[in-house]
Amino acid sequence: MRLKTIIPKLQKLDPAADIKIGCKSYCGPCGKRAFVFINGRYIAAPTEDEVIEKVKPYIKK
Repeated sequence: MRLKTIIPKLQKLDPAADIKIGCKSYCGPCGKRAFVFINGRYIAAPTEDEVIEKVKPYIKK
């Protein structure tokens, strides 16, 4: 997962979102899978595009 590519994708989903980057102390998964922590939920998938698709239902508008 690369911050340069995932952040624009997340901003496109919800331009008003407060995106924070930091360690959630889930050692290991971040090196193996793409993940997003959204509204108290840890969402993971093998690729960035798959995690973006999984995140969409959790976006509050």
